[in-house]
Amino acid sequence: MLPFEGAQVLDIVGPMQMLSAVNDELDSPAYALSLLAERRGALRTSGGIVLVADGPYAALPKSIHTLVIVGGNIERALRDGRLARAVKVGAARAKRIVSICTGTFFLAAGGLLDGKRATTHWRAVNVLAERYPKISVERDALYVRDGRVWSSAGVTAGMDLALALIREDCGYDAALAVARRHVLFLMRPGGQSQFSAHLASDAPPAGRLAPLLRWIPEHIGHSIDVRALAARANMSERSFARIFAHETGETPARYVERMRLDAARRLLSASDLSITAVAARVGFGSEERMRRAFNRAMNVSPGAFRARFRIAGDRT
Repeated sequence: MLPFEGAQVLDIVGPMQMLSAVNDELDSPAYALSLLAERRGALRTSGGIVLVADGPYAALPKSIHTLVIVGGNIERALRDGRLARAVKVGAARAKRIVSICTGTFFLAAGGLLDGKRATTHWRAVNVLAERYPKISVERDALYVRDGRVWSSAGVTAGMDLALALIREDCGYDAALAVARRHVLFLMRPGGQSQFSAHLASDAPPAGRLAPLLRWIPEHIGHSIDVRALAARANMSERSFARIFAHETGETPARYVERMRLDAARRLLSASDLSITAVAARVGFGSEERMRRAFNRAMNVSPGAFRARFRIAGDRT
C-alpha cells in the first residue's frame, strides 16, 4: 500500500484490517502486508493520526500481487514525483492494481485508467470525469473492476472492495467470515449516491435561469412541468428547454426530479411523515412514483433509505 502525508487514515487501515483478518480465518496466512511511504517511519495521516511506514517508495518489491493507492488530501501528493514513479513502477510489477477513494486520481494521472471504467468518492466524480475524459467514470458504484484494475468510492467503500478481493482470492466463506467479524455487509446494497449530502448541486448556476432554479426547490410540492416553467421564465417551451439544458446540463424533468429526491431524502431522514405523505409533499404524487425515482438514482427504496439514515429523536 502506498500512502502519503495527509492520506485518509481509514483508506489505509480499513482495507488493511480486512486483509489482515483473513490471516486469522485461514490455516495459513493469505497476505503479507506492507506500507511504503516517502520514508520509513512516522507517517501523519488525516486527523493527525500517525502510522508507521515499513519503508520508502523505493523499497517496492520486484514482484507484487496487489498494489494499493489510497486517497485523502491528494493535491500536494499528486505533485510528488517519487509517489508518481512508485505508482508507475508498482503498477508494472503488480498482478492487480487497486485505488481507494481519491487514490483513483493517482492511477488516472499515470494513464492507467485510460479507456477503463473507474469510480472515486462522490465528491470527486465530476472532477475526475472533467480532468480525465478518457476514463468512463461510474458515479454511483461502491467499487469497480476493469481487468486487473480496481477502484473504490470513498473511505469505507475501501472495505467493501477489500472484501471483494478476499472473495476472489480466498473464496466466499473466508470473505463472509471477515465481514461477520467486523459487522459489515459482505455485499452492501445500493450505491454511493445514497450517502451523498445532496443529489442536486449545492447552488444553482449563475445565468439567465438562476431565479427560476432558486424558485424550484422552494415550490417543489407544486405541479411543475415544462410548460409551467417556460411560462414562468417568459420563454417558449422550445427555447426554454434549449437554454435550460445549456445552463444546467440536463433536462427540466431530470432537474426537478433530483430536487424532489433531495427534498424526500431530508424528510425521510428527519421526520415522522409516512412515505406516502413524503411523496405527496415533495411533488411525486404517489409512493410508487417516488420509489421508482429512488431506485433509478440510488438503487435503494425510500423505506430502505429511511431505515439506514433516520435521524433518531429528530422530528419535523
